[in-house]
Amino acid sequence: MSISASMVRELRDKTSAGMMDCKKALEENGGDFEKAIDWLRKKGLSSAGKKAGRIAAEGVVEAYIHGEGRIGVLLEINCETDFVARSEGFRSFVKDIALHVAATNPLSVSADDVPAANVERERNVLTDKAREQGKKEDMIAKIVDGQIKKWLSENCLLEQAFVKNPDIKVGDYLKETIAKTGENIVVRRFTRFELGEGIEKKQEDFAAEVAAQIKG
Repeated sequence: MSISASMVRELRDKTSAGMMDCKKALEENGGDFEKAIDWLRKKGLSSAGKKAGRIAAEGVVEAYIHGEGRIGVLLEINCETDFVARSEGFRSFVKDIALHVAATNPLSVSADDVPAANVERERNVLTDKAREQGKKEDMIAKIVDGQIKKWLSENCLLEQAFVKNPDIKVGDYLKETIAKTGENIVVRRFTRFELGEGIEKKQEDFAAEVAAQIKG
């Protein structure tokens, strides 16, 4: 069954879940709204969406240092109450996200946070590259749109595959934590520092080192 944009919007209005989650719920349940709602509730996605509108002013600023001071991350993650901010589950989530930021060096928290100028610059580069490769002019825009989507998913924190479990995205891990704590949680901002930043080999070496630590 074909899932239309209007069906996705209607389910989103009913559940406050994310657009992609609503689309998947409908696809998994043959377009049946009631079954899709139950599917979202079982996944904890519907409740997570409803909590997203609540104010999260508590939380923690986490400092993570790796490699004897070679790489450092400052990260702010907010929740609704000090009780949850001090909980083991929340603290574990914060530490995991700090580790992830150190390992992957994302551009921003989400695609919405990437400056339009940066996206346009990447689009221009990819467009010129497609022309040089001899792609048909009427197909270039579609090709570049797909490449931009892939670029954002690889470089925006919430869209990245989580380093400790590549089968899920960081955004999925966030939703799971929201469902477990019962509070809205927001990854607000981060800053990553690297000694001698700009030397690509250091980032590659660190990513390999983190992967080895996780496997071990």
